[in-house]
Amino acid sequence: MSEKKTFEQLHIDPIQQQILAQVAELHEVPEGAYSLRVNGASAAVGSSEHVTIVKKEDKPGIDIYVAPGTKHESIHIPVVLSQTGLKDLVYNDFHIGEGADVVIIAGCGIHNCGVQDSAHDGIHSFFLEKNARVKYVERHYGEGDGRGGVLMNPTTIVELAEGSYMEMDTSQIKGIDSTVRVTRGTLAENATLIIKEKIMTHGEQYAETNFSVELNGAGSSTDVVSRSVARDQSKQKFLACISGNTACHGHSACDAIIMDQASVQAIPELAANDVEASLIHEAAIGKIAGDQLIKLMTLGLSEEEAEAQIINGFLK
Repeated sequence: MSEKKTFEQLHIDPIQQQILAQVAELHEVPEGAYSLRVNGASAAVGSSEHVTIVKKEDKPGIDIYVAPGTKHESIHIPVVLSQTGLKDLVYNDFHIGEGADVVIIAGCGIHNCGVQDSAHDGIHSFFLEKNARVKYVERHYGEGDGRGGVLMNPTTIVELAEGSYMEMDTSQIKGIDSTVRVTRGTLAENATLIIKEKIMTHGEQYAETNFSVELNGAGSSTDVVSRSVARDQSKQKFLACISGNTACHGHSACDAIIMDQASVQAIPELAANDVEASLIHEAAIGKIAGDQLIKLMTLGLSEEEAEAQIINGFLK
């Protein structure tokens, strides 16, 4: 086995290292299977005994193959952009073998200190075989001096075979000027898809999330929950479409805090195509309650500090 290299040996500079810490909690090259993508190119790829990562030959991206029965492995696939004006597009396909149970830690961070927009579009496709389980963690983060835009448009396609389970924990930490997040799921018998989303926007940022889940197998289920905070003049749109095509259960919820002159839209769509389909949608959009602020301010916090405490608790 070859010796593990350091970030410095891979020519990953301190700014890029700081972004990796933000989006993937990486402070060194990880153990096990990983792929580090920096400024539109592969910086390093490593496989493990049970997880093989292969660079695509026909387009940018990787194929990840998890062997059947693999347990207790983490796979890191973060993306970093620190070059202004770069438009990065990547295709990653995940093939999860029968009975495997793994954690996949993704995420993208952009540092843009130039005058041109920097953008990352990631198209991730997941194919889970029978009884496979995946926890997928994805964080998005942007920073810079504000002259050039930070744009991210992730697309996630999920195909769940019988008895498989996938939990998606996605968050937009801060600094993303525009994002359209698309997720499509197709579920077979007794499959489960859980989606937990957290977003904060400020300034004139725009964030749109678009979920569409097809419950095709008997006993399949999905739970799609979005929590967001919109500040200043930012705009958010939440769309969720769940189609129940058999005896199944689907639930979606949008819970948002609106502040200043921001705006939030929640647009549910439920399609019950079977008498045994049970589908529910919930939405709540409102400002921070005055009594919450007053209670914290009586403990010695300023109004700004009280707002920050409430927002942090809400997005946990």
